[in-house]
Amino acid sequence: MTKLPDLGPRIEGKPREGEADGDRFYLCKVCGQAVDKRDLRQVMWHEQPGHEPLELETAAKVLVFPRRK
Repeated sequence: MTKLPDLGPRIEGKPREGEADGDRFYLCKVCGQAVDKRDLRQVMWHEQPGHEPLELETAAKVLVFPRRK
């Protein structure tokens, strides 16, 4: 499965005039995955015929360091 970070850095798209924030996602007709229209990497991936769903980025990890004495 292709991971979203494998497609390179995020390419920020701009919303259309009058578009509500809740309208930024659509469901791909090929694979059924939700696509963020503001991330052009996702949009271009889902325009390919016969593509597979993307493995999306995971949330940031919080690193815990031991306390110094």
